[in-house]
Amino acid sequence: MRKPWIVGVVLAGVLLGACTDPASGPEVAPPTPSVPTTTQRQAPVSPSSAPVVKSEPRVLYLGDSLAMESQKVLGRELRGQLDATYTSAPYSGTTPCDYLEGTKEGSLVPDADKAPALVRSLHPDYVVLQFWGNAWGYTPCMDGITYAADREAYFARYKADVKKLTAQIATAGGAQRPTIVWVLQGPDPITPERVRAVNALYETEARSAGDLVADAGKTVSPANARYTWTQYLPCTAYERAHPDYCTQPANGRTALHLDSDYLHFCLAPTTSTPRPCPVPSPGILRIAREITRVIGAQTPTPSR
Repeated sequence: MRKPWIVGVVLAGVLLGACTDPASGPEVAPPTPSVPTTTQRQAPVSPSSAPVVKSEPRVLYLGDSLAMESQKVLGRELRGQLDATYTSAPYSGTTPCDYLEGTKEGSLVPDADKAPALVRSLHPDYVVLQFWGNAWGYTPCMDGITYAADREAYFARYKADVKKLTAQIATAGGAQRPTIVWVLQGPDPITPERVRAVNALYETEARSAGDLVADAGKTVSPANARYTWTQYLPCTAYERAHPDYCTQPANGRTALHLDSDYLHFCLAPTTSTPRPCPVPSPGILRIAREITRVIGAQTPTPSR
């Protein structure tokens, strides 16, 4: 198996973009989101072993390529476990500033899919935000600020954008302000401290604004080693009972990543056109179930 620190430089163009090198710009036009899914009810293909909580929330899911690959599985879990009304509009390569209204031309998210615009039109109970934290200046709204060049400027800008996004969502929601669910990210072997700091920003913002975090990253980390990257983890009981989700049953382990991609959790290769993951992928299911658990644990039922 190739070690992640060996392939890291080669993979920099794949991470959270459209399989292109952020320094050279995209090879294809910025991706459009999947067709939003709203009112259809579907039984889950992989029902959770957790108790079913019926609260029928309206959920909006926004984010980068990790959200792009996870969107169908999260929708399936939310509908199956919570009878949710669900809409997803992720764009690969994005960061929080892309979803802000009033950003400069060249944003990877069109005006109709900015977070405040979708909140005004859909009136969600929850807005789930999943951003790894684009660190290469791939998205124009970061104004060329990168983690490698200036860490202090990167975190200052990232913090400011997170606060602006919270404020714009709150204003758009008005008297029926949605609850924001910040998804904490899993380990990264190349910039582990960056991911830890980005997660801390999400946690601080959630506490300050009375919102939530879903520590989905913990579900794809080794036990007692939250920020240690691994390609494999022991299969869960559900994964052992479903061969598609336990990739090495003889060893009792399952794969979270492909050998060639240490960040994404889809066990099919990324393509130049971003897409929802087309194959069963344990990491994606674990992440989706944690987000669903956090939303399902909220009581009383969100007012409609």
